[in-house]
Amino acid sequence: MLIEACQQKGIIPVTITCFIRYEIDPFKRDAFEEYSRNWGQAIPRAGVDLIGYFAPYEGSATTAYGVYNVDSLAAYEAYRTRLAASPEGRANYAFAKRERFILKEDRLFLKRASAPHAEWVRP
Repeated sequence: MLIEACQQKGIIPVTITCFIRYEIDPFKRDAFEEYSRNWGQAIPRAGVDLIGYFAPYEGSATTAYGVYNVDSLAAYEAYRTRLAASPEGRANYAFAKRERFILKEDRLFLKRASAPHAEWVRP
């Protein structure tokens, strides 16, 4: 993949990041967290650089996110096909449909505008 090839050469690849914003049932946060852990296994196996899933902690009790990098929109479409065809993907989609903890889901594709970053300095 482009990401791995660029990392080996020390080049910052031009990728897009998918941000999935979820509105979840606040009384079913545990189900969303299980769903997130399931994607933590299935998504990387389907060929995408998963950054992570984020559940409510403080503030909103209903807003959650999933974030991952993909090489292009064409790569995203191919990944979605692989994920939907995988046993893990089918099972997790069915879990979400059965438990109904996701009330709304929106996707946004962005490109990083701030790279390269300085080295992180901890105080």
